[in-house]
Amino acid sequence: MAGVISPSMPVYQMEDKSGNKAFSNLNEGIGRVLRYGAYGSDVLSRLKWLSTTFFEVLSLALKELKREKPGLQFKQIIAQALTMGDDCHNRYNAATSLFIREMVPYMIRCGVEKKILLEVYDFINGNNFTTLNLGMATAKVMTMAAHSVKYSTIVTTMARNGTETGIRVSGLGEEWFTSPAPRVNGLWFPGFSAEDANPDIGDSAITETAGFGGFAMAAAPAIISWVGGTSAKAMQITERMYRITFTKNKYFLIPSLDFSGTPTGVDIRKVVKTGITPEINTGVAHKNPGIGQIGAGLVIFPMGMFENALRSFGRTYGLV
Repeated sequence: MAGVISPSMPVYQMEDKSGNKAFSNLNEGIGRVLRYGAYGSDVLSRLKWLSTTFFEVLSLALKELKREKPGLQFKQIIAQALTMGDDCHNRYNAATSLFIREMVPYMIRCGVEKKILLEVYDFINGNNFTTLNLGMATAKVMTMAAHSVKYSTIVTTMARNGTETGIRVSGLGEEWFTSPAPRVNGLWFPGFSAEDANPDIGDSAITETAGFGGFAMAAAPAIISWVGGTSAKAMQITERMYRITFTKNKYFLIPSLDFSGTPTGVDIRKVVKTGITPEINTGVAHKNPGIGQIGAGLVIFPMGMFENALRSFGRTYGLV
């Protein structure tokens, strides 16, 4: 997965060898950020800085990198970060450190003024979620390669918009199957509680769809301090996800499970047969606009949309 900054706009672009492309915006951090519904002069000021200073420095640095390499190979960073305590959904401490180690030499070479260079470095260093959006775009490219395979019962999209949660299945093309968005069992930032929380929201569940994130929680016991639960629960979630997935990933390995591959490829047949649905970790938005992120936690996908998808699969392929 080669990562680049789009030359025409401040977004990350990921591309695989087959030419599939996916894009993601630049990560603002946590708390009062636009992607969680916050709005104000502080939010706008940060977005303007990201779209100018930050974007320009990373663009120049990536141009320097591409003199030597095809691009930033972020799939390799994910694989390494999983062996260093990340899950690569709600914990990107190792991945962001690896990103810094990769990019800083090229940032220095690109001739940017020292003051600006330090601004960009301080932002990345102070925001462990800088690389979350790179991970999401990487995951999207991976799942695109698995989509629209005839007779496949593998889920290739899982997403939530704060009102509904939905899936798409490889063998069923562009059809969506939805259920009401579930509530998150979370840990709350000071001053907030479950009463303030919006139902589950976000497109970051693409990480679990691709075989990391919450499905790799056994690799990231320290994530519990962010999303709640216990280290034993993190292990249990990963073990349970093996029961509803097609395979173990050959690239993404979990040291605490004797380097077993992460559970990859949610199969709607196994979900319905076992009664187990995907469990992910997620951030939580305030139910009112303008406030932003108020916590993080764990959420279980509803069963109904998997049952509906399996019924549709039977009708589509003449099995019922």
